[in-house]
Amino acid sequence: MNGTPPPPLLRVRGLEVHFPIVRGLLRRTMGTVRAVDGISFQVQEGETLGLVGESGSGKSTTGRALLRLVDPTAGTSVFQGMNLTSLGAREMRLARRYMQMIFQDPHASLNPRRSVGQALREPLEIHGIGTAGDRAHRVEELLELVGLGAGAIHRYPHEFSGGQLQRIGIARALATSPRFVVADEPISALDVSIQAQIVNLLGELKEQLGLTYLFIAHDLSMVRHISDRVAVMYLGRIVELGGRDEIFQRPLHPYTKALIAAIPVPDPEREARRERLPLSGDIPSPANPLPGCRFHTRCPFATEVCREEDPESRELGSEGSFHVVACHHAEKLA
Repeated sequence: MNGTPPPPLLRVRGLEVHFPIVRGLLRRTMGTVRAVDGISFQVQEGETLGLVGESGSGKSTTGRALLRLVDPTAGTSVFQGMNLTSLGAREMRLARRYMQMIFQDPHASLNPRRSVGQALREPLEIHGIGTAGDRAHRVEELLELVGLGAGAIHRYPHEFSGGQLQRIGIARALATSPRFVVADEPISALDVSIQAQIVNLLGELKEQLGLTYLFIAHDLSMVRHISDRVAVMYLGRIVELGGRDEIFQRPLHPYTKALIAAIPVPDPEREARRERLPLSGDIPSPANPLPGCRFHTRCPFATEVCREEDPESRELGSEGSFHVVACHHAEKLA
């Protein structure tokens, strides 16, 4: 063996998703929302990449673009050697058997007129997997897998709690035995008491089934618990990317520092001693990104170069680690 690492399961290069702003009776295009604006990353088989950032940063759009639920404007996404961005509708439909999504709102993602059994059979029927008997057995297996019993098969979504509905959503995503799962803020719509249960379930399923996740969230404590690596996204760009421990113990971008500083610490004395990084204002509009670093309007360390030049991503990892950051002053802030 030559020690060469295996190729990534998913490789994303220069991904862009722009939405036109259309107004008036003639539906003229008046501008463009740059929801995702040239991001690159890769996901190794068996790992969980956490994608974090505030609302409006482009996280969910990134996940949907990977599965072509929205079409990318530019860039490439290569999954298992297939360039997903160039596949036709039929080929992409076949590819989705191996790439699935867990949606944010389990109430909205399940049809209230279809029973749980019907919802779980549907992906099996779409992809022509098994006989009717095989599908019935698979539905029971999936419900057991997520901690629900076969008694749920004939019940309807309104009969379940939010946490139970998200377990059903997870079961549906796993129905076709995918290799890659996009979990789009799967806990944000749930009670705090239930969130840890769902995150733990996802971790157990990853180990049991050999899954690979893109875990999208804004709760950094949960991201730290489940992720192997973390990508921090701001206004359509990835501003920092590295191993979980590297990101949380040695954040290099001011935005990452601010997000981590906002995580509550359940110790009053430690909380009082913690250094705070002021972060004022809201995320600017992606329809009109300013020149220079996109974070400079909110950054306490911004200088003239930040307002004029867009920083390139640079490798600044410590020995044996891969840590990329897009900040002009990252070395000074380390």
